[in-house]
Amino acid sequence: MATRIDDCGYWQVVWLDPRAVRPVCVDGPACTVVGWEALRAAYPDTPPVEQPGWWSPRWEAAAAVALAHLLALSGGKRVAVPDGPVAEAFRKALDTLLPAGPSARNLVLAGPGLSGVTAEIALVPRHPQSGEVWPCGAGAVVPLAADVWMYMAFNDDRRLTLAAAGMPDIVRRDDPPPRLPWRPFRPDVGVFLHTLARLPAAREPWLRAIYDHVEDRRYSLPCF
Repeated sequence: MATRIDDCGYWQVVWLDPRAVRPVCVDGPACTVVGWEALRAAYPDTPPVEQPGWWSPRWEAAAAVALAHLLALSGGKRVAVPDGPVAEAFRKALDTLLPAGPSARNLVLAGPGLSGVTAEIALVPRHPQSGEVWPCGAGAVVPLAADVWMYMAFNDDRRLTLAAAGMPDIVRRDDPPPRLPWRPFRPDVGVFLHTLARLPAAREPWLRAIYDHVEDRRYSLPCF
């Protein structure tokens, strides 16, 4: 009745055979859509690093999709990225693919639970049930998978140091120690190219040149 695609580096998807299934009406909504403010409690975030130090494929794919949208919105000009996990996911790729020079646009995290900000480009969550993108007043928005966005927005990823004996109980402990990656983060190049090729902006010469550059050097670029 269906075919399921479940392979490393690809989104999982199920294709239903229209000859074997049919839609059925139900009373009321098929499922309750969780509100934005309850999203953190209903859906856990996804840590970026898995055991034994591999970057999460979910992060690599989600960052690749967001990177394609971010490049399209950049207009070919430098984008300033905030420090922390956002910089770890996007700064190296943006610095590699966009021309050198002063930053022309700023990227910020925006979404439920964060204070309102005004920026040229906002990195916002995409609802895991409805697919809706968080609405905000930024000049442009880049959607990101909600579980990855929540980790970027709310996880305290500071590296802790050893302290002398007798620490107060209120001090945050580091037990067990955090998972650390064995290599720098790289977005999934296949997902990036697949997404970028399907954006309307990819027809513009400057963005097409970036696509061709990555396609020709996908195994030698430091950001992939």
